[in-house]
Amino acid sequence: MNSNPFPLLALLALISTSPRVFPAQTLPASDQRAGAVKDLNTPRTFPKIESRTEWQARAKEIRENTLVSCGLWPLPERTPLDAHVFGKVERDGYSVEKVYFQTYPGFYLAGNLYRPLDKGNGPFPAILNPHGHWANGRMADTDEGSIAARCINFAKQGMIAFSYDMVGYNDTGFPDWPPGEEFYKRHRRFATNEVNLLWNISLMGLQTWNSIRALDFLESLAGADKSRLACTGASGGGTQTFILGAVDDRPAAQAPIVMVSHSMQGGCSCENAPGLRVDYSNMEIAAVPAPRPQILVAATGDWTKMTLTVEGPAVGGIYTLLNAADRLRYVRFDFNHNYNQTSREAVYEWFGKWLLKLRDASSLKEAAYTKEPDAELRVWPDAKLPAGALPEKEFIHSLIQRDRAQLDALRPRDRESLDRFKKVMEPAWRHTLQIHFPEGNLLVEAGEVSKVGNYTVSHLAIGRAGKGDRLPVLMISPKRDVLRNLVVLAHPDGKSAWLDQGGAPAGLAKKILDRGSSVVLFDAFRTGRLASGDAAAGRKRFDLFFTAYNRTDLQERVQDCVTVCAFAQRHTKGRRIALCGTGRAGLWALLAAPAADVVAADCDSLDLSGDEALLNDDLFAPGLRKMGAFAGAAALATPHPLLLHNTGRNFATGLLRDAYAAGRAEKMFREEQRQLSDDKLAEWLAK
Repeated sequence: MNSNPFPLLALLALISTSPRVFPAQTLPASDQRAGAVKDLNTPRTFPKIESRTEWQARAKEIRENTLVSCGLWPLPERTPLDAHVFGKVERDGYSVEKVYFQTYPGFYLAGNLYRPLDKGNGPFPAILNPHGHWANGRMADTDEGSIAARCINFAKQGMIAFSYDMVGYNDTGFPDWPPGEEFYKRHRRFATNEVNLLWNISLMGLQTWNSIRALDFLESLAGADKSRLACTGASGGGTQTFILGAVDDRPAAQAPIVMVSHSMQGGCSCENAPGLRVDYSNMEIAAVPAPRPQILVAATGDWTKMTLTVEGPAVGGIYTLLNAADRLRYVRFDFNHNYNQTSREAVYEWFGKWLLKLRDASSLKEAAYTKEPDAELRVWPDAKLPAGALPEKEFIHSLIQRDRAQLDALRPRDRESLDRFKKVMEPAWRHTLQIHFPEGNLLVEAGEVSKVGNYTVSHLAIGRAGKGDRLPVLMISPKRDVLRNLVVLAHPDGKSAWLDQGGAPAGLAKKILDRGSSVVLFDAFRTGRLASGDAAAGRKRFDLFFTAYNRTDLQERVQDCVTVCAFAQRHTKGRRIALCGTGRAGLWALLAAPAADVVAADCDSLDLSGDEALLNDDLFAPGLRKMGAFAGAAALATPHPLLLHNTGRNFATGLLRDAYAAGRAEKMFREEQRQLSDDKLAEWLAK
């Protein structure tokens, strides 16, 4: 086997000349990630997009991230709606009916359907109308906003309109909820147990699925034109509008009102699913449907006041890039937060142009209307839901059972099903853990090179452009490197755990070096030199939508493992990259397994029979259970060599055994209930 007494010098030469490495000064002076915590009011900027191809790739990522965030990846089964439409009342030019259907078995969505009269049999455009956080929900009828006004006018103009509840408002909720409670308080009740976060079960996820199923309902209607579906709503209804447009291709046009903002992203749990805006903003999410027609309506008296100079041009840049500048309009009116007559008439004109295909849609003004009494619009005025309606706890249990069934259906049983598992779960893994593979943005800063005994030690710093990370790294090489493996070692206490008091390699690091392989040691997020007690005070993972805007400690540390492995792979061509973690860091290594060629993981005797351990600060990541937890991530590395030790009695490995059997790679997978010695680990890593 070839050997090289100067592997580190060769590495440093490569670092200094590689075109894929940015200048050292572009790394921040210190790791920035544990600093200011982002929240819904943190100003955002729209990224510079250079090409159609770049945007299409980013739009795909945003769509996947939104679905994963909402607990809708993979999409649930579309079970029968069993829709009920009844109580028809005919008025001048339109009719009103009551509607309810099941979006999930045991959950009923209710609303009102407005249809044109005396305009033939259609087919007609059909518009969803989520209501937002008006105090009376879909019954709201004030100067600032009226759901009935727009639905009646849409119908009189020749379009079907469906107004449906947000969860907790009017007729939509759970039979065990207090019927007389204020709607908004009921609204915020859903899925507040922290365990729900492990399955990405959230109010936003439920409402997004309700909107998808409401589109299904519109498509099922006789007289509805499936090619001319649309959605519009204000405030929280505006959020539902652009979220639906981002995850579903069916809306031919959309009109999110007073909600697309660079400075405020939404203040309710129905707008802040975990992971949604760690990397993206409402501006980018609203741009995903491009080039489908869209109008943004803003107000001078709320957070959309900069739309004419910030949000509109930002979203418009994507429409221009796609040669569709005429398909976006953005306007601002001199009002406070609203969906008033002026704002509605802007939408009438826009939908008249793109849905009714009118040559001069400016003639569509609001006709006088009379809203039906609340009691006549209510589906269940006595607040008694159908007998099949599930109480909240039972409903959430049914969602978890659904997710378990999805995972079981994806369980690899042969090579074909293994490929299918990877295709579905790789995006789930990336977005659940908020992983970015450094591609062209890896930054490396070379520092001091010294000799410590028979070893050559290089001090480096690495990170990713624009991400604020700066990882202290030690690259240690033996006198004669066999150039087979480069072993990345992760430890909960950082790189110092692998060194003696004099800075020489110790323990497992020394055992590996003495077998002829180089090692890479690093301080992960908030460990070693990056440890900061002050940062913990602001990183309250269950407070104020923290996870909607920030990575948890676990997510950051898994990303660091991925970043260090990417550094090792790009600068040591021809060698296998082995990732080995001990203690809690063994669990980071399992979650980062797809980034390495070989993984050895200490499972820390973690008890996965319950959820308590996964709610701890150092192991918490929303959606971790839904993606199959540690085994789900590691299975994506099949058929690479994988060693699990110190599993204890309750660390689930069945999925991994099945994945390796399906890939005909059983010999590549080894599990040990006991903790292996450093000698045994070094021996296995040297194979």
